[in-house]
Amino acid sequence: MSLCSELGRLQLIEPSRFVTFSFPSPLLHDASNPYGDGDHAEYLRVAVLDAPLPAAPSPPAPRTAAMLVPAGRHRDWIFSTRAGQVHLLSSSQSQCPFSRLILVGPELSAPSPPVVSCAAARPDPDPAHARLLPLLLSLCPRAAFGGNRIPDVPLLSFHDDLLRLVPVHAAAGPVVGEMLVEDVAVDCAPAPAELRRRLRFKRTPCLVQTQVRLARPSSAAADDSSSLLEALDEGLGRSLQPQVGGQLLQPYLQAMVAGLAVIASSAEETVRSGAMPRCLCAGLGGGALPMSIRMGLGFDVLGVEADCVVLDVARNYFGLVEDEFLRVRVGDAIRVIQDFARREETDTTNFSAVMVDLDSSDALCGVSAPPLEMAHGSILVAARRILHQHGVLVLNVIPPAADGSFYKGLIDVLRQVFSELYEIDVGNDENFVLVATVSPTETTSTVQSGQFLTELRKLAGDFLEHIRKI
Repeated sequence: MSLCSELGRLQLIEPSRFVTFSFPSPLLHDASNPYGDGDHAEYLRVAVLDAPLPAAPSPPAPRTAAMLVPAGRHRDWIFSTRAGQVHLLSSSQSQCPFSRLILVGPELSAPSPPVVSCAAARPDPDPAHARLLPLLLSLCPRAAFGGNRIPDVPLLSFHDDLLRLVPVHAAAGPVVGEMLVEDVAVDCAPAPAELRRRLRFKRTPCLVQTQVRLARPSSAAADDSSSLLEALDEGLGRSLQPQVGGQLLQPYLQAMVAGLAVIASSAEETVRSGAMPRCLCAGLGGGALPMSIRMGLGFDVLGVEADCVVLDVARNYFGLVEDEFLRVRVGDAIRVIQDFARREETDTTNFSAVMVDLDSSDALCGVSAPPLEMAHGSILVAARRILHQHGVLVLNVIPPAADGSFYKGLIDVLRQVFSELYEIDVGNDENFVLVATVSPTETTSTVQSGQFLTELRKLAGDFLEHIRKI
């Protein structure tokens, strides 16, 4: 289909349609142009996305919003891919139900700076609005003009907590596809800024798979944010080393570790007997979760990662170190659980905990976790079989936006298979952690004393106080 006919069809809303095209820049040589007038400035890339599902409640007329891509980030998968734009559109729905989102930014052929100063890169949408308005109105659906009215097309602003962003390493794996390691300076106000290293996948560009702190430069004072930014600006971030084994940075990982509180008594007893609690981590990413469980809690950990390239990235860029009590293997984690469950019970499959941190591979449905397959009763029965009698299954859950019944259905199946069920709300309007026990727990009180809970608090932060039986 030709571009002209496709643009003509934009008069109607068509769920999940995604169209991109180049357009002569109305901002060229104008003071409101956030992208400058250098090479590649004559044209803008325009990307139009219709909402995957009708806005609920449906507005009387379809509403359109637009967004200027932050300067220097036009190649960032958040702004250059359909999956990223789906997330931007869904994130804006809390403000107002929009049926269409238009992204406007430099063409992807335009060069990106080696270091993006993110705060300075956020364009002020107001000056550019008038110059872009004729284009934006022409891309509104016909129904938006009902009653001879001129629709309002607001320019949304993109905000995150990044001060600097530096790409470090790009790779592509046989399972997850393209991935990117980035060093970033994060605004932690009122606390000092932090340098972090993170891993993202192109298929889920808005989801940070792993994030760890980077050691401060020896010349940086504890509260000197400017030295940290200079380290990235001068390209010194690549030589910084990741900090591993301390408190987890990502709240959902803290909540997952907090779920181990329900087996605190059993874990203490195991340690007193001279043994080590055993944990199977399904899904590795950069390895922050298994490393923290191994180093912070003294578990014997087996990690399973589907993609060999992700595993190499974890070793080379995120400080993953394997030893006698932290082993990793490449494979399908769900298949590994099933294979273990088919064996006769042995010491090698008698786990204290199974931690599932697997996201769905269907990027067209947006970010969701775990894979739908994990909600099958047979898989959960297999997970229960490889746990010992005081074991626990911990699941990171991001309910898919397209299926409002998934979360309730998962809870119902877990109740059928396991003895008790607990929930931790991560508090980001996205993640929940479900904790399922093989046997009734003696207590879930986190005010108990004991070395295990003491160490657990160091990793899990305040999430120990948020465990709720359901």
